[in-house]
Amino acid sequence: MKKITIIPLSTPKTITLNAAAMISDAQVLYVQTMKHRCADIVASIRPDAISMDDLYDTCMDFDELNARIADRLTAGESCTYAVLGRGVGSALMKCIREAAMKNGFELQTIPAQGFAEAAMSTAVNMGYDVNMCEYYVQSAISLHVADTSSQLVIEEIDNILAAGELKLKLLEFYPDEHMVYLCEMDERGDYTAEAMQLYELDFPGNESKYDTATVLIVPKCELMQLKRHGLDGLMEVMYRLRAPGGCPWDAEQTHRSLRSSLIEESYEVLDAIDREDITALEEELGDLLLQVVFHSIIEEEKQEFSIRDVTTGIVNKLIYRHPHVFGEVMVGSSDDVLVNWERLKKKEKHQDTVADTMRAVPSAFPALMRSYKIQKKAANVGFDFDDAAMALHKVYEEADEVSSAIDAGDADNIFEEVGDMLFACVNVARLLKVDPELALFKATDKFMKRFIRMEELMLAEGKSFDDMVLDDMDEYWNRVKLMDREDEI
Repeated sequence: MKKITIIPLSTPKTITLNAAAMISDAQVLYVQTMKHRCADIVASIRPDAISMDDLYDTCMDFDELNARIADRLTAGESCTYAVLGRGVGSALMKCIREAAMKNGFELQTIPAQGFAEAAMSTAVNMGYDVNMCEYYVQSAISLHVADTSSQLVIEEIDNILAAGELKLKLLEFYPDEHMVYLCEMDERGDYTAEAMQLYELDFPGNESKYDTATVLIVPKCELMQLKRHGLDGLMEVMYRLRAPGGCPWDAEQTHRSLRSSLIEESYEVLDAIDREDITALEEELGDLLLQVVFHSIIEEEKQEFSIRDVTTGIVNKLIYRHPHVFGEVMVGSSDDVLVNWERLKKKEKHQDTVADTMRAVPSAFPALMRSYKIQKKAANVGFDFDDAAMALHKVYEEADEVSSAIDAGDADNIFEEVGDMLFACVNVARLLKVDPELALFKATDKFMKRFIRMEELMLAEGKSFDDMVLDDMDEYWNRVKLMDREDEI
């Protein structure tokens, strides 16, 4: 198999003997650039090395540059590629890796120290508070802040514009005044380190401090100092609240005691959606997420499962149930997606019969929602009305049976027939593709608003409900309905 061997050039004073020997022995040697002091050793050992500088000069952006470098490396036979820094983890290396797989190349990277380690060593020698044991390295180009409780070291800060973009990304997580250490390489290949506050990264006058070898060290930030938080921050807060010496109330909670809170928070999310209140939605989603974390931590304490098990489960489920996205299944419409979803769900949950799928509908669902879902299970195998008009005749039939039960004065039968009538109404809604829960909600809301307006109209005319019989109230009700129609016009 053809092979691409990646040789990290590290820094001028830290390149390994192995890397230097491989540069010397390479049959076809490419080098990322000759316009950098880290590449001086390549020029001294192999003046015939093929530089990628022509691509740097002609490409419009880094995406195009990385793609064309990868294409050049995989266009011929086996080759060796000398790169600045450590040679792994950058956007360029990701592009090369994908091209190698596509074109049948094996990719081998020689281990070596990168810019980050050399810069940290300098910062430590200058007396800065830098942790050489616990850190993670990322590229400024593809930065993803995963953990603010560990030291972050960032490479590939090529210019002042990149520094500005980096600053904005970091300020999403860290305070403006968070102390960082900017490390730049001089012409001899030695690093110097400068302490500054995060917001100062792209200040005027800093332009000359940035090139391929520039490194930013971002020390860890304690929870109480952070301006923004991720799921890890929420977990840390809840761990503290549940721990000895934390909050007595939080420590006492169980799945059962939190049950009503979970329901309430879910409905408050729905209320924010219905009111189209985005500010409230943001807050209520946080309250709902707290419930998920709370229940997960209770089980983590029992060593049953953790929040990571919860997120793993839902990620795996979404991938499994979307083969048209993550696999090779073809779908023509959203209806096809739903059919696939139900089929995969039945297979996943070992639901072999329609009865199994019906039993799987939670009995804790609101009655309208539960009846809607049960009806869909029956409809999936063809047990359904042909259309909504036929279903509506069933409503009339059930209404007549309610009337007969009333005439007979049979309380038990009245209860049963009213349930049948409501169930028939849900069938009509389902066949009309109307959410019965939402439809009833809006109808109730409309009734409430009209009733309030009716009372306001009465009071404005010096009257009250105590002064009226039903016919009088109906007159006011009809006036309000007419006013509503006029408002709509």
